[in-house]
Amino acid sequence: MVTTRETDAYRRDAEANGKLLTPKEREALLKPYLPPLPNSKASPRPRKSHSLREFLREQLHVFVFTLIHTIFSLYVRARQIYHAVFNRVLSILYYHHRTPELIKQDVRGMRRLPEHLSVILEFKEGERNGAGLGALLDEAAEISAWCACVGIPVLSVYEKTGVLKRCIPRAHRKISSKLLAYLGRRGPSLQIRAPNLPLYLNSDSREGEVATSSDVSDHLSVIFLSSEDGRSTLVDLTITLAEMSQRNKLSPDDVSINLIDAEIEDSGMGEPELLIIFGPNVELQGYPPWQVRLTEIFHVQDNVGVGYQIFLRALHSYAKTQMRFGR
Repeated sequence: MVTTRETDAYRRDAEANGKLLTPKEREALLKPYLPPLPNSKASPRPRKSHSLREFLREQLHVFVFTLIHTIFSLYVRARQIYHAVFNRVLSILYYHHRTPELIKQDVRGMRRLPEHLSVILEFKEGERNGAGLGALLDEAAEISAWCACVGIPVLSVYEKTGVLKRCIPRAHRKISSKLLAYLGRRGPSLQIRAPNLPLYLNSDSREGEVATSSDVSDHLSVIFLSSEDGRSTLVDLTITLAEMSQRNKLSPDDVSINLIDAEIEDSGMGEPELLIIFGPNVELQGYPPWQVRLTEIFHVQDNVGVGYQIFLRALHSYAKTQMRFGR
């Protein structure tokens, strides 16, 4: 135990900035209270050698781990090969040859078709000279032509970054030329729209005319969506309903799912019956959540890229689906 004399001597030396005691005196003062020095001459404790049983156990674990990974890798590779061969066979057997009659024949036996079809496409930014945007527009144009051939009046194309919404005139020209290649002059009128943007519509007198309303019959409506549309639309709708409620123009009891559906429909974002994902996994990539709450989602495992056979399989799957709506 530290004595009072030693404590006072240490404090006086500390107050004098170490001038009262020499280094040896300070060391002698603290030495009784320091832990003993380790014995450097003591030989280190020998490590315990692994026994044969532990070695065999480790090797068994490594073998089982390698076996599981090998089996899983073979399964994934075999599944990818099967899907690639199956999709290739379907693409040969059901190739449309840009002939509307063949496309209509492929869907003739279906009980129903969606009135509003939606697809998720991916923009590849890494490609040079605008090849990524060109490929994206070509995919959107192909799907638009397929919808026009089978009689689907509304197509919404979702692309996460919103690049399609920034080039609507170019997309209109691309889709119009694709419809002309498939259907000739018998093709439907085309209109392209996006939330919070004016309607882009062609007419008989001047193709590419910009309009704000449409009363054209027998037309194809293409809607461009991006990730910002889902959140901004719901936020704006919530603010509007809250302000109307504060001004006593709307009762909180009047806010219902039907009202929200109607308001979102007026904003240009209808609810599709069928959503096709052309990627290998089910990734919505920020798709507006309210619009897909009752939507049938279709995708083909290990598929990469837009293909007519995927489009046709999605329509067949939708025709066989029973929509119970929670009942």
